[in-house]
Amino acid sequence: MGTKLSEKSDLENLPSHLPVTIIGGGIAGAGVFRDLSLHGVPCALIDKKDFTSQTSQSSSKMLHGGIRYLENLDFGLVWEALHEKNLWLHLTPHLTYPEKFYLPVYQDALRPLWMVRMGLFLYDALSSFKNMPHEVANRDQVIEKFPLLRDQGLTGAGVYSDAVMDDAKLTLECIYDGLVEENSYACSHTALVAAKRVGSHYELSLRDEIKGRERTITCEQVIFTTGPFTDKLMAELKLFDWTPKLMLSRGSHLWFDNEMLKAKSPMVLTPRDGRVIFVIPQKDKTLVGTTEVPGSAQFDQSPSQEEKDYLYSNLRDYFPKAEVSDDSLLGAFAGVRPLVMENPEANLGKVARNHKVYQPHENAYILLGGKYTTFRVMAQDVVAPLLHKRGLAYRSELTLRPLRQTSLVKPWQDFRLDDQLIQNIIDQEFPKTMDDLLYRRLGQTLANYQDLRPQVEDILQRNNWNLS
Repeated sequence: MGTKLSEKSDLENLPSHLPVTIIGGGIAGAGVFRDLSLHGVPCALIDKKDFTSQTSQSSSKMLHGGIRYLENLDFGLVWEALHEKNLWLHLTPHLTYPEKFYLPVYQDALRPLWMVRMGLFLYDALSSFKNMPHEVANRDQVIEKFPLLRDQGLTGAGVYSDAVMDDAKLTLECIYDGLVEENSYACSHTALVAAKRVGSHYELSLRDEIKGRERTITCEQVIFTTGPFTDKLMAELKLFDWTPKLMLSRGSHLWFDNEMLKAKSPMVLTPRDGRVIFVIPQKDKTLVGTTEVPGSAQFDQSPSQEEKDYLYSNLRDYFPKAEVSDDSLLGAFAGVRPLVMENPEANLGKVARNHKVYQPHENAYILLGGKYTTFRVMAQDVVAPLLHKRGLAYRSELTLRPLRQTSLVKPWQDFRLDDQLIQNIIDQEFPKTMDDLLYRRLGQTLANYQDLRPQVEDILQRNNWNLS
């Protein structure tokens, strides 16, 4: 590779014409970008903010089949997601690891233990029995794992396998993998401000959101992977005859110190309202989420007090001795799910997590919906027909290869913060703002990334390295 990745992330270095441009650098856009790049198609990935800084870094930090989707009879989606989960466990063991999730069952539960056992067997079967086998834990075994859990009426727990992951770094590493190819580019903090069709091509006006500079490029095909912002962007661009397709659902998560709940394994809470809340210990912190409330197409969202109180209330129900409140909160974040609207009156929790590809023009593709775990399959459904149109064969085996550049700072591992590390990150992982560096490249949670800010600022200032 003749060009440094950092140079391929600058709008000024983007070719004036490219075969394909992808708008939106979350996990869906990263998957499409990697797939196209591996097939040798010159392309550019564009995002108004930092890559993966919105919905794709605001997940429950899981690769999973979606055990609650069994009740919706979404067996195809669960099968697909479980096989993708196990693929990424194999391809990215530095970003993912398998975990046993406990599903506690009480005497008055909507689903008795025998029903839970049947559901977990089906879950394993849909994974082609590649999951760690499910188990049934008795009351004492559950209390040993969760000493603060309410024990009154507890009969046991179903135990099944899913995966914990670093969502931001998985997205970024897919982008790095695409950038290894010579004619691939990825520009973060770059806005699409206007677009029009000129003959068989598209003319895209782009603006560097940090430097304020603008330039226009052309491309033959354009792909939108803008998630919850799609309907709003389509209305602003007026590029196609587009009617709204999305139901937006916001999900919020909270970070606590591990000592707050003393959970030794991940747990699934099943409140009476039919929602699912995950309690997932990660190193020295525990993640709790998620909510499901109507969302909006706004950047950089944060949980409402109502959402926090909802999670506090359910935690107190299951962990009555835990004093959860705003005072015990280490951090919180929220993201918006882009659900494809089938029925405007449908309950958000019941809306299928399937994805759809729209083609409002013969050279334009819009990818909507889906779930993080199935991003590789989502990308295939865009890239395969696009390649066919270009007279190229689709090679499904390419995306089964391991990623070729891993993050310099691995998740859940200690690291030495020094000048050389920061220089390497700037050269190889092209952060453009302090938040890019702290939150996604160094990989700190919102619960503690501000603690590193003074040290990082000192290193940057000492070396005359500028980040916004």
